[in-house]
Amino acid sequence: MLPNQQEQVTLDTFLRGLWRENAVFVMLLGMCPTLAVTNSTINALAMGLATTCVLIASGALVSLMRSIIPKQVRIAAYIIIIATFVTMVDYAIQAISLDLYNALGAFISLIVVNCIILGRAEAYASKQNVTASVVNASGVGLGFTLALLCLGTVRELLGKGTILGIQLLPSSFQPWVVMILPPGGFFVLGAWLLLFSWIKQRQARKSVAK
Repeated sequence: MLPNQQEQVTLDTFLRGLWRENAVFVMLLGMCPTLAVTNSTINALAMGLATTCVLIASGALVSLMRSIIPKQVRIAAYIIIIATFVTMVDYAIQAISLDLYNALGAFISLIVVNCIILGRAEAYASKQNVTASVVNASGVGLGFTLALLCLGTVRELLGKGTILGIQLLPSSFQPWVVMILPPGGFFVLGAWLLLFSWIKQRQARKSVAK
């Protein structure tokens, strides 16, 4: 797509952020919150939804202001816009659940420097209309949320035997404590990347065979 060429909004505008351009499993972006807050399903869901809200809101505003923001200060302007919405989300989470706010800690504020959001603002929202920017940001945000849930669910299940605090595994199950510790994030992420790589290779072989 040529610079400043407007993209026609289609289902692919939304879906490609879920799989083909998934921020975590394909582009390997946003690794800091991905590994840090996914020790439980609720933390993963909260961080994913918070990031999605900031993605959509900042993408819409950047798209609206793309013609009046000077190119020389565009990155600084994008960061200010993103920081504004991150502050709003930060206060909202604090008001909804103080325990969740304390669990996520500084990683809520660090959404400001998440390369997924700044990258979408620079590479997409600054060149597309509001509708396309919102649709694309929604797909990218939900793809990021799903990736966090993939890690958080597995880590909580194996590390505590629960999902969303609900006991699923029998009491005789010995929790894998390492899964809720920092190394567990790397182990689970590596396992998911291995699985998706195998799926892609299998699909490629089928395409060649046909």
